[in-house]
Amino acid sequence: MAGPHYIVHDKTDSVGVVVVEGVKKGQMLTGWVMQGNKTVRMKCLNTIPIGHKIALAPMKKGDTILKYGHDIGKAVAAIKKGGHVHVQNLKTKRW
Repeated sequence: MAGPHYIVHDKTDSVGVVVVEGVKKGQMLTGWVMQGNKTVRMKCLNTIPIGHKIALAPMKKGDTILKYGHDIGKAVAAIKKGGHVHVQNLKTKRW
């Protein structure tokens, strides 16, 4: 198997980080959950650039988003599993 398409650091994370170029809408992706050394598969709902986040589960507006085991903000719109998580649907809680 080639390397993973996305990496999840902590099993409580709600997003993974895309680590390869060329992730396309509709593509079946392989993710690696570092905590526990587990491989997971999921269909991608959007084209997602390298370094951007993918939703690991559905999120409702107002849900806290966890990355690397840390609160990185809240969903400002509903996000489907496999969706692109970025500035269009994630905002910091700081301001």
